[in-house]
Amino acid sequence: MINWWSVWCIWRRNARVWQKLAIPSLLGNVLDPVMALMAFGLGIGAMIAGVNGEPYLNYLAVGAVSVSAMNAATFEALYSAFSRMHVQKTWDAILNTPVGLNEIVLGEWIWAASKSALSVACMMAVIGVLGVGNWSFWLLGWLVLILAGLIFSGMGLCINAKAPSFDFFMFYFTLAVTPMTFLSGAFFPRDNLPDWLAMFAEYLPLSVVVDAMRLLYAGQWNGLPAQLLLMLIYAALATGLAVYLTRKRFSRSS
Repeated sequence: MINWWSVWCIWRRNARVWQKLAIPSLLGNVLDPVMALMAFGLGIGAMIAGVNGEPYLNYLAVGAVSVSAMNAATFEALYSAFSRMHVQKTWDAILNTPVGLNEIVLGEWIWAASKSALSVACMMAVIGVLGVGNWSFWLLGWLVLILAGLIFSGMGLCINAKAPSFDFFMFYFTLAVTPMTFLSGAFFPRDNLPDWLAMFAEYLPLSVVVDAMRLLYAGQWNGLPAQLLLMLIYAALATGLAVYLTRKRFSRSS
């Protein structure tokens, strides 16, 4: 049985440490995607007519905030979690208390998703200032992106459980994060891809998130439940695998 009070304690511990660097951390997570949004949305957007009958800035904003959710959760679940687990040995210290390894992993999982939620909340505010979307999109879209954070936090913790060093994460970014970024439909429609590649890209985790956000933006509610169900499945599978792989790593080292 999972002790959810212990999970909360892990989350609270990470939050209290993060408070010391909250503003620089948020700026780092928000400024990069905002600058990319401005550069591509306003720069390239002025050179093309639009995408699917809407300004390119609007099309890009929906994709960019989805990518931001992935990146924020991924960085926390990789670099920060690995530092606490392997470098600082914080997890080892916590394991000397009544808190178990499952609770530590779940606490890290929820914490990484929480940081992602804070980052995309700031991004949603920027999108609102730019006049993209409406109140229902901003609110419901943020809730969808919280679920996205849980997906990518779980995936990041799977890689964290296998990593021997920080350098190992470059394989994950090269083989998973970067392809998802450019094949998900965040920057251009997947219809422009070759058929075989578009079929593969359709079921990438980020593609599912982007599609859900685009359905919300367009007010097409009928297709949303299927996308949310798929996101829940991805989140559950990734998190369950992260717990298993982490337990396996610690059993080898004990």
